This record gives sequence, C-alpha cells and structure tokens, in this order.
Amino acid sequence: MKGQITLTMIKPYAVKQHHVGDILADIEKAGFVIRALKMIQLPREKVELFYAEHKGKHFFSNLVDFMSSGPIVAALLQKENAVKDFRELIGATDPSEAADGTIRKKYATDRTRNAIHGSDSDESALRESRFFFSMIEEFYCNET
Repeated sequence: MKGQITLTMIKPYAVKQHHVGDILADIEKAGFVIRALKMIQLPREKVELFYAEHKGKHFFSNLVDFMSSGPIVAALLQKENAVKDFRELIGATDPSEAADGTIRKKYATDRTRNAIHGSDSDESALRESRFFFSMIEEFYCNET
C-alpha cells in the first residue's frame, strides 16, 4: 500500500463551519477513495502525541489548543501517488499562498485554521493512519 494511502483530518474550524461534506466531495472528485472515516474530538494529550514531532516549536501550544477545541473528521484515503497528489489538492499551509481551487484556498481562514491536514510522506501516512484506524476499520478498494 506504500504510495497509495494518505491520512487527512478536517480540522475543528472547518467542521464548525459545516464544510465537511464539501471537502469530502472535493477529495472524491480528485480521485481519492475513502478507506476509513470517523469524527472524533481529540483530548489534548492525544493531539500532543499526534504532533509530537513539532513539540518545542513556537506554534506547538497553539496547534494543540486548536486541534483539541472541537471535533475533527479523520479519513484514510487511497489513490496512486496519494501523498503527493493530496498535498497538491489541499494547497499551501497558509491559505493566502494556496493556489486557487485548493481546499485550503476555498475553506481555510489562516495558517492555524487551515481547514485540513495531509500526511507529508508515505511513512507519516502509515503512522498517522494507525493513530486513528485499526485494520478492521479499513475498507480496501482495488479499483483505484
């Protein structure tokens, strides 16, 4: 599955703004298959664990506060070149720098409330998918 999966989270602000359906539609229109999906509110300690690689950086505390402020929608996505293609679909972290038509350009407010997370490598995609989903929760699709 390496190279064919990525993990995304629709972040609390986008959930609160009722963008979940539109974002999932954009993802499917881009050719991604949703293999697993759930809505959950992460407690601070789980957010800190998920973003552990950023601990000590200036934005870490604000990120943890934001990501634990409300529910998120996590999804495991499948497509050839999943990580690369998904990063292109979501756009730059700062929505003011994101290309027109990208998810962050359409649904984000600023760097913190950037609407969506996407894995940054195949290794991260595997680790992040295991953070949210057990194997029994995944639907495998051979039609990509």
